[in-house]
Amino acid sequence: MSAHASTLRRLTEPRRTATVLATVRHLENSSMDDALTLFEVLMATKLLARAERAEDKARLVRLPRLRKAAATVASALSVLMDTPPAGLTAPDALDDEATEVGQGRAGALSVAQAWELIERVVPRQQLVKALAELNEMLPEGGDPDADAGWRAQLLERYATVRGFVALLAEVVPWGATTAGAPIVETLRRLPGVQARRKPAAEHIDVALLADGGWRRLVLGNPHLAPGRLIDKHAWTFCVLEALHVALKRRDVFARGADVWGDPRARLLSGAAWQVNRPRVLAALELSGNAAEHLAEMELLLEETYRHVADGLAGNASVDIVGGKIRQEKLGPEPEPEGLAAVRDAVAAMLPRIDYPELLLEVHARTGMFDAFEHVSGQVIRQKDLDLTLTALLVSKSTNIGLEPVVKPGEKALTRGQLTGADYAYFHLGGMRAASALLVETQGKIGIAGDWGGGHVASADGMRFAVPLRSIHTRPNRKYFGSGRGATWLNVVSDRVMGLGGIVMPGTLRDSLGILDAVFNLDGPARPEIVITNIASYSDLVFGLFAICGYQFSPRIADISDARLWRFDLGADYGPLEPVSRQRIQAERISAHWEDMLRVAGSLQTSKVRAYDLLRMMTTGDRMTGLGEAFAHYGRIFKTLHLLQFIDSQAYRRMIGAQLNIGESRHALARRIFFGRLGELCHGYREGMEDQLGALGMALNAVVWWNTLYIDAAMNRLQGQGLADLLAQETVKVSGRSKITVADLDVGLGWSLYEAVSHARSDAVTHAIATPSTPWGSDSQTLSYEFWITARGEHRLGRVQYEVCEPCGAGRLNKIIFSAE
Repeated sequence: MSAHASTLRRLTEPRRTATVLATVRHLENSSMDDALTLFEVLMATKLLARAERAEDKARLVRLPRLRKAAATVASALSVLMDTPPAGLTAPDALDDEATEVGQGRAGALSVAQAWELIERVVPRQQLVKALAELNEMLPEGGDPDADAGWRAQLLERYATVRGFVALLAEVVPWGATTAGAPIVETLRRLPGVQARRKPAAEHIDVALLADGGWRRLVLGNPHLAPGRLIDKHAWTFCVLEALHVALKRRDVFARGADVWGDPRARLLSGAAWQVNRPRVLAALELSGNAAEHLAEMELLLEETYRHVADGLAGNASVDIVGGKIRQEKLGPEPEPEGLAAVRDAVAAMLPRIDYPELLLEVHARTGMFDAFEHVSGQVIRQKDLDLTLTALLVSKSTNIGLEPVVKPGEKALTRGQLTGADYAYFHLGGMRAASALLVETQGKIGIAGDWGGGHVASADGMRFAVPLRSIHTRPNRKYFGSGRGATWLNVVSDRVMGLGGIVMPGTLRDSLGILDAVFNLDGPARPEIVITNIASYSDLVFGLFAICGYQFSPRIADISDARLWRFDLGADYGPLEPVSRQRIQAERISAHWEDMLRVAGSLQTSKVRAYDLLRMMTTGDRMTGLGEAFAHYGRIFKTLHLLQFIDSQAYRRMIGAQLNIGESRHALARRIFFGRLGELCHGYREGMEDQLGALGMALNAVVWWNTLYIDAAMNRLQGQGLADLLAQETVKVSGRSKITVADLDVGLGWSLYEAVSHARSDAVTHAIATPSTPWGSDSQTLSYEFWITARGEHRLGRVQYEVCEPCGAGRLNKIIFSAE
């Protein structure tokens, strides 16, 4: 799809016809996805949400009248409630003002006497008016349906959907499960019902009206013949709402579509599953025998229970009171003595550098722009392509557009060159490959190993407002005000490097996309522990992570409501007994074990999206049998996580520290992505992915550069400490960046001042110096070896720092080039 159309002419038959057919099929499926996405957005945000808001406003308007009418009726009813069964019978007793209500001779209270008592409190006409208002504002027959109000509001928007219902029913190649088949059949008959002037009850499938709210609106319209004619406006919305729910649950799907297709059809099955099954079991270290695997899990859970229960008495931060777990919040971890001084010394030694220069230096050291391949597959690269790609990366990652980086007098920075390279080279695949290269090379820097082994990662969302109209955005007043936006769900390793990310519309729950983000990483590196916030916490997500080989470790904000699960209800876990009374139903897991393995294999081989599976297995509070099996399987690992969370302070600190890394990285991203008010100005998903991919690559470049120089500083200081890897003060980001690269004619014996001055002049634009590990030092100076590019040749040189005692910070003194 990215090649020029003229390429088609050079193809021979039958390849040309096959290519055209494949292209048309792809466009057909893509347009089908877009159409159904638009339908979902229309239903969720334009119709259902607006109807609910309108009903909420109407309720607020009605509330004073409702309260007044209810108070009137309540005061009348209280008279009868205060009268005992043996009420007054004699009329003369009613004339006695001093006689209390309900006191007198024994006997039944007549209707006339009751009304006389009531009218002393509320006049009859006022009571009749109050009852009429209650009948108007409350549903008929006391129907408790809370959705009846907004459904009635929805009928006023019939004109919005009338025009496309026929196309929706006839054009889309619908498919359905057994549960969704009646909805598809009803949808196909809907245009005929709409065309009738007076449709009757026999023209519709009354089974869809099991919901009381829709039944009353469809069959009980007072302006039509009750029980015989139907309200076709209400029936239309009844069908569309059922279709909307079934689409999200994937009980109804579009054949051939990608986003709205059938996820069950993509699962490994038949011969394909039998071929991949041994490989999947070996990769995930799972047993094909459910009983054998569950026996291992039961033993592990039993041992963990015993360990935590035995240590609970000595754990002062945890207590179990009233059947709930009480745990003290962690305070700040005390810093080791001297860490602040080391951090300050390292910060003082870090060079100050402009953002474009940082990117050029990282490329000079890693060759990150070499990962960008031409869209046509050509291997010939233009001269100064690295400069052009640097300008594009600056433009996209800072969100300032092309204008500030265009330099008409510089061939590599002309508008035409930048636009051409943007189309031909600067694509998401290249950015992902470059980010993976940076992750790999950063792991070879010494200090990165001290920060972590790359086995821990966190996943969190970063929100961006989108000022353009787009079907890939959603509203959320908390994050986007009155506008709409999208979420960049990204994965960050314990070495502060971004491993990948995906774009999600609006602020959908992270749990719906977090597995897809983990399976969509840029490089081959895979974390073992995935940490998230509490928003992604569910039993089903625990189960999917566990069967795919990941340890899911969400932060638990409030553990008091957490419940532990066990295999054997007869086991005695001492102080943990009050909070561990729920049983894991192993029989449900065993019954669906083969299907669970197929799901894991399909996720591992990217045959299906976890988002679709989660939607398929659960809607609201309901789960399918497979969803229940995954939930019970997840409860094993959720309980292991909670027990470790209770028992280990180090485990809790690890979770908090990793989430703080992600938040710090997001803060740096906000600082870099400053242009256009930090808004994401793309209407299509591909544009959003490209720009946020550029931001992720730029963040990795900044982290890589900081890693290199912090490592050099730490080697100089010969100490152990944690500097700020995301030090923002070391990188200068401005609205109009000068990107300068050209050969520099250097001479022997040039001073640093002369070299830098020449490189910063208007005539000459570039000098790259690449420091390496310190090779020697004394009490006065610190020397580094480096390579400088001059006239296309590399020359070895040395740079000297003056050392400031006693802090160890240094500043550049001079640069000397060797004769080689």
